[in-house]
Amino acid sequence: MVTADVHIRPVSEGDWADIMALEADAYADITLSEDPDALKSRAQSSPATCFVLEWEWRTVGYVLALPYPLFSYPDLTRSEEVVHHSRNLHLHDLVIAAPYRRRGLGRRLLHALTARARAEAYEQISLVAVGGSDAFWSRNGFRARREVELPRSYGPQAVYMSKRVLEPVATGRLETSAAQGFGGRE
Repeated sequence: MVTADVHIRPVSEGDWADIMALEADAYADITLSEDPDALKSRAQSSPATCFVLEWEWRTVGYVLALPYPLFSYPDLTRSEEVVHHSRNLHLHDLVIAAPYRRRGLGRRLLHALTARARAEAYEQISLVAVGGSDAFWSRNGFRARREVELPRSYGPQAVYMSKRVLEPVATGRLETSAAQGFGGRE
């Protein structure tokens, strides 16, 4: 249970040193740390869906998410060059500092992101679970999409996952979620 003073706010330019330190620490064991410019480019693609979490005014977590086509994912070796226009919000990274884990802070960040996704009319959120984190994501409503092949750069345990947050907007075109493979099965 969280009893400390916790704040979730948009990422600002002054947050990047803390974000990079958290990211490097979180992924050191599985060698997934990204180049700072690549990570920043993901946040610049969608500032409204990127947040830091402060515990008693210290940055102890962050989430970076950006619009991305469903069943696609960022290339970890490159910066984002295009802002995608998609009804899918890709949760690229959610990190909580090790001493602050198991306190519900990751779930709080996810709830803030989900609320933003609904407010901005995203139909689903996708992610690539790495390092065995798919159990956490499953407990939070994400479904493994094992048919999506991932590159080695995401690691051997990587699993593409998605979660519906809004019903698709009827457009009268074949681009509805049924055409994208959802068809009411979730």
